[in-house]
Amino acid sequence: MNALRTLVSPRGAVFLLLVVLLVTVAILNPSFAEPGQFMRYIQRVAPVAIIAIGQYFVIIAGEFDLSQGSLITAQVIIAGNLVGQDDSRTVPVLLLMLVFGVLIGLVNGLLTTLLQVPSFIVTLGMMLALLGGVMWWTGGAATGNPADSFRQIGRGGLRDLPVIDFLPWSVLILAGWLALGIWLTTRPYGKVLIALGDNARAARYAGARSWWVTTRAFVISSVSATVSGVLLVGYAGVHPSVGRGYEFIAITAVVLGGVVLGGGRGWIVAAVAGAFVLEALFLVLNISGVPSSLRDAVQGVIIIAAVAYSGVVFRARRRGAPPLRFPRSGEGARRARARDGSHVRTICPRLRGCPRNQS
Repeated sequence: MNALRTLVSPRGAVFLLLVVLLVTVAILNPSFAEPGQFMRYIQRVAPVAIIAIGQYFVIIAGEFDLSQGSLITAQVIIAGNLVGQDDSRTVPVLLLMLVFGVLIGLVNGLLTTLLQVPSFIVTLGMMLALLGGVMWWTGGAATGNPADSFRQIGRGGLRDLPVIDFLPWSVLILAGWLALGIWLTTRPYGKVLIALGDNARAARYAGARSWWVTTRAFVISSVSATVSGVLLVGYAGVHPSVGRGYEFIAITAVVLGGVVLGGGRGWIVAAVAGAFVLEALFLVLNISGVPSSLRDAVQGVIIIAAVAYSGVVFRARRRGAPPLRFPRSGEGARRARARDGSHVRTICPRLRGCPRNQS
């Protein structure tokens, strides 16, 4: 019974859906089941899955990052124009792209937390600013051609391997990025981030520095977009259209993985599984001959359906829970708020300023 309940939950349903879609693709295209073809599938998903990991950290804190796609476009243009055919520029440009990504994340995070501007507005403005800069730089046309050493990061890999024959670098990068993300969610930082999304007031009473925790989530999101941009240069080329709409694809993947848009609930692995589900779904549509113009419509329906399903499930779980009542003031109020939510109970003893640590 517990296993069945997990499968139909927002977190578990995405894995069940992924299996169904992969089997469907294998039936419609038997060559898809070959190890080499499956590796290619993972290689195509890797950039989306990586930005979904970054979007997860922002959404789990109760915020949004709409600048991911434009940042990918900007990073692709930076790489295409600064690397050129000089292999010696690969490492310096990679470092420049990383610094630029961190800077964008810091600006998004600080404007959201310190100036209290809604993240939707901040990142929407950043998206338009980056797109405007790219269009001014390129004139809206393809420009730049990075050296093969740079492009091999996205298109190259380990060859002549047994069974799979080819292991793309992008698959290894995705695995490492996911492992790092899982590690962060198990650390005090990840617990504080989830606590902020679940109940920001209780987390602050527990001593959390909410502005810095949330700002770091935006930095992770921007760095994730930077890594995706590096991979996309390998096989998507250098064009101002590369990266367009990726922020909405990432949000769709995260929501499909059962992460609540209000924050506080979700699993990073399920968010990555959501990216794989999207790619598998689009493969089914392509094989079935459905026009690619319907892709955005399908994506919109998925967002609405996933959010509605999550809302129904979580409301059903809360029906039997008694409402929380806090004392209005005093030490009792601080202790009661610190007790609100399992995440706060977990992190409270580790945080400076926690009421339990005060004499």
